[in-house]
Amino acid sequence: MGSLNSQENISSNLFTNPLDPEEFRRQGHLVIDFIADYYKSIEKYPVLSQVQPGYLKKRLPDSAPYNPEPLETILQDVQDHIVPGITHWQSPNYFAYFPSSSSVAGFLGEMLSSGFNVVGFNWMSSPAATELESIVMDWFGNMLELPKSFLFSGNGGGVIQGTTCEALVCAMVAARDQKLRKIGRENIGKLVVYGSDQTHSALQKASQIVGIHPENFRTIETTRSTSFALSPESLKVTIHSDIEAGLVPLFLCATMGTTAIATVDPLGPLCSVAVDYGMWVHVDAAYAGSACICPEFRHFLDGVEGADSFSLNAHKWFFTTLDCCCLWVKNPNALVSSLSTYPEFLRNKATESKQVVDYKDWQIALSRRFRSMKLWLVLRSYGVANLRNFLRSHVKMAKIFEGLVGMDKRFEIVAPRNFSLVCFRVSPAAINNKASSDQNGKRDYCCDANGDEYSVVINDVNRKLLESINGSGHVYMTHGVVGGLYMLRFAVGATLTEEHHIALAWKVVQEHADQILIKY
Repeated sequence: MGSLNSQENISSNLFTNPLDPEEFRRQGHLVIDFIADYYKSIEKYPVLSQVQPGYLKKRLPDSAPYNPEPLETILQDVQDHIVPGITHWQSPNYFAYFPSSSSVAGFLGEMLSSGFNVVGFNWMSSPAATELESIVMDWFGNMLELPKSFLFSGNGGGVIQGTTCEALVCAMVAARDQKLRKIGRENIGKLVVYGSDQTHSALQKASQIVGIHPENFRTIETTRSTSFALSPESLKVTIHSDIEAGLVPLFLCATMGTTAIATVDPLGPLCSVAVDYGMWVHVDAAYAGSACICPEFRHFLDGVEGADSFSLNAHKWFFTTLDCCCLWVKNPNALVSSLSTYPEFLRNKATESKQVVDYKDWQIALSRRFRSMKLWLVLRSYGVANLRNFLRSHVKMAKIFEGLVGMDKRFEIVAPRNFSLVCFRVSPAAINNKASSDQNGKRDYCCDANGDEYSVVINDVNRKLLESINGSGHVYMTHGVVGGLYMLRFAVGATLTEEHHIALAWKVVQEHADQILIKY
């Protein structure tokens, strides 16, 4: 090693302008080629990463390099050390959680957004970033046939957040402050938030952040009789009980496409209950909302006109890269009233004219990315007709998988399929030494959530089956538990998935079931 001065001289000789256009062009081509090659060969990788915790620390140096390294060397390290630690969400054999679908247009929009690298906190900081977002959110809202009251062309408006949790926090803060202005801020401890036992955990996190007392967070039990959708009657009973206890109903989150089984809460009846008590209603359609651009799925949004806010994640099932959560509100002033700050360094004539949108007042953070660019490219590059066809193809493939499950008597479908998610499990009848113990020979196993020994065995078999499937690396699925019943979730939605991948996935399921069931 030389002296510090000599190292600095070497470093200065190697250093170039970090934003040199021609070097960007050269290196950009290298990265594009690398990513294109990755997608071309993505199926050779195990879908679920097979590394162990701490693997990367053993492979990388203890400190950052003192001198520059060529991109070629870095990309080789990405291939050798990073790719093995990636779970390949874009693999055509990825069927876990919900999709995080992407597209060429989504990638290129992200490149443009990052390339401009604007910080669009208010209109003046980049007028195009603000105005494109407003336009695109109205475009998308019209595609979904949202009521005009949610659009800028009405009296509402849309904003692109990072995630559903952020959208929920913003909506709940607005609801909280509206209510406290009426009942007094000293009564924040009386406010109650409502969801079901199928509502995403983001609601609980949002209520914690907003300052709702932990004991005032309600998870209302759902049952199989309603396909595990939130019952308006159960909601009403719970609200009455809270009012009698001196509490104040604040916020209801209804879901279109729940996490475990993609069930849909009855939006109209739930909104009718909530309006009687002056509650804010948010509709979380993070996964399934995108499907409503197809007329055959739009009925799932019936009743949304009674809600105060609505959100979906374009980065889930709408071919737009993470992060892109679209939030529409009927009363933007409620958001602005709760989230606005106006320090001296941000004062400007455009804002004071009241003729522009300053999106910093519609979100938690001050700074914000040019997210609308990628959504704009997706909408323009594919058009409504193609986007509908993409979504329909995923639903069609889910139907194919559902049919394959139905043809094998060892398996059963355990929840209605509404969109592109199939929930299934090994049937109790396939577990020989246990099935014979049932005296009647018939039993409503899908309802069996008593936690008895038999239920435990059935759940354990399905748990082992999922672990075996995922351990193979050929496909990746995740599980859900509803009413005590453990099930495998097969979520179609990766952009590269085709029908032959569905057949392959089912073959993998059958082969691993053969190995598991031989022990029972």
